[in-house]
Amino acid sequence: MCCSTEGTCSTATATTAGSATATAAIEEAPATTVYAVAGMTCGHCEQAVGKAVSALPGVTAVRVDVAAGRVTVSAGAALDEEALRAAVDDAGYELTGRA
Repeated sequence: MCCSTEGTCSTATATTAGSATATAAIEEAPATTVYAVAGMTCGHCEQAVGKAVSALPGVTAVRVDVAAGRVTVSAGAALDEEALRAAVDDAGYELTGRA
């Protein structure tokens, strides 16, 4: 577990990865999918999952909602869900499926 018993952790609200030019954004609208992730409890968890998912090829934006246990991922094309699952698992959490 990443949190201390005092609840000390860093916090952040969202992680955005990469940047697309306006032309690319118009030509290729991002696919956005919401996934359920188990084990997140704090801002540190949020940052760890956001960083892991942001590093995947094609990901353009990530929004982590710890309270809901959800991760919203935008990508230029469909993501390889096994790669996404592996990234979340490697960060120490469990991707349980689409939300």
